[in-house]
Amino acid sequence: MKPNKTMQKLLERMARIERMERGKLCAMGERPHYNHQTWQDGKNVVRYVPAGQAEFVKEAIEGYEFFKRLAEQYVDEVVRHTRAEREREFPKKKTTNTTQKKSGPKEKSPKK
Repeated sequence: MKPNKTMQKLLERMARIERMERGKLCAMGERPHYNHQTWQDGKNVVRYVPAGQAEFVKEAIEGYEFFKRLAEQYVDEVVRHTRAEREREFPKKKTTNTTQKKSGPKEKSPKK
């Protein structure tokens, strides 16, 4: 399948994201650093981030979230394209209802 214009634009936008980081960034109250939490190999991994680096990490996390949204849009577009291709390759057969019987009221079975 050759990517259509929408797919190509989504891939280009994904490729332009320069920084990504998974997880979330939490302030540590009055402390001079932030807590960066991620899951790796089924474990919660915590990294301390100095306050001066917090904005950098925050933007990287936003980059990853944006990438995921674009990837979901790309998947939706590929699914739409796949379904259209399937309909072209396997058109629905038109059925006729000539064999369908007209039936009268059903007989009630006797109560036991």
